[in-house]
Amino acid sequence: MVELSVIIPVYNEEDSLPQLQEELSRTLAPYAHELIFVDDGSTDRSLERIKREPNVRVLAFERNSGQSAAMYAGLMAAQGRILVLIDSDLQNDPHDIPRLLAGIEAGADLVCGYRAKRKDTWFKRVQSRIANGVRSRFTGDGIRDTGCTLKAMRAECREALVPFHGMHRFIPALIKGLGYKVVEVAVNHRPRRHGVSKYTFSARALRATVDMFGVRWLLNRQLRIRFRPAAPGS
Repeated sequence: MVELSVIIPVYNEEDSLPQLQEELSRTLAPYAHELIFVDDGSTDRSLERIKREPNVRVLAFERNSGQSAAMYAGLMAAQGRILVLIDSDLQNDPHDIPRLLAGIEAGADLVCGYRAKRKDTWFKRVQSRIANGVRSRFTGDGIRDTGCTLKAMRAECREALVPFHGMHRFIPALIKGLGYKVVEVAVNHRPRRHGVSKYTFSARALRATVDMFGVRWLLNRQLRIRFRPAAPGS
């Protein structure tokens, strides 16, 4: 039985993947786990650099469909009791995963990492802080760093997710909206060593703003169904 599923969206990260897979395998050795690499239409040798092992699964998109699509596909395919999301560019540290799992075992349903000491330019940090502040205030998710991919959730949290472009920015809001407990923990953030960032602020700012209004509407319209406990003797 798979205890832990780790979902890794991949888009043109051929130089990062061998080290990432080695770090994940070493860190997760105490757990019955699977690694699910979701290749989002890479045009480099990313697929070739993934080492095929019994606990490794590869989902390959025909064309680039976006980070949200890769995350959603991996989450829906996962077989574990706990699901972990991590970037493939080595900026998320696999050694932080046990800390996220400790938060789950302590009673949280979703544990979100936040980058306490970001290894980005000051301009990118300021942009992110503004965007996160507006989003958190508007959706009420209480999360300071939704741009940090590193997260762990109970498998049942998947029921809250709706597949749309930009979904990955609102995972905490959607899950919290269904009544699940969401917490944050500080995680390590490493400088990018290979390749370049695939997303820019100008490319996503307008889409993120439109998405924010849509998610706010969805949260206000969500059905929250809870059954009463069965009466004694019934």
